[in-house]
Amino acid sequence: MALDPTIVADGLLDELDWFAVLVQGLTEEEWQQPTRCAGWSVADVAAHLIGTITDIVEGRLEGLGTPEVTQREVGERRGKAPKELADECFEARTLVATLLASFDDAAWTQPAPGGYDGTLTEAVEAVWYDAYLHADDIRDAIGRPTEIGPGLAAATSHVAHQASQLGWHGEVPTDDAVAHDFVLVATGRASGGDGSPPNIYAA
Repeated sequence: MALDPTIVADGLLDELDWFAVLVQGLTEEEWQQPTRCAGWSVADVAAHLIGTITDIVEGRLEGLGTPEVTQREVGERRGKAPKELADECFEARTLVATLLASFDDAAWTQPAPGGYDGTLTEAVEAVWYDAYLHADDIRDAIGRPTEIGPGLAAATSHVAHQASQLGWHGEVPTDDAVAHDFVLVATGRASGGDGSPPNIYAA
């Protein structure tokens, strides 16, 4: 079950602010660093996440998260500097706030648009998870420590739901450090032992 809609909406907006600030402060050397997302640089990770947010506010929902759409998002922003993408993120975040404010209580429980398999709340939580995890990917690539923050709760909730859909019924961690490892294992960013969640991207 996803987090409360109010928590999800506010959390996503805060996460996008933090993501934009993170990107804005990157050096050119950091921008080109490889990440734990195979074949992607820091610039590619930022382009994908910010491209996704722009696609959402512009109504391009079909195929979000697929390799084809992801490559388009990255390709459209190739060669742009950190500040350019940060500015795009800040602008898209403002539009996201307006969009989220337009949903009434009933809308949050309805199926999400664009073919996402879940409710609107679950879809927004998934975007929050993506923003949190990709910020963590960037920090990992440039040698900065993990920042746990409220986004970890969204990431843990999303990953646990996706893993349960694949038949995993283990215990969802509540300790922050364990939860962070749980998310990394379930997304193929780290290896796990017996009882670990499956890689939700490998299904």
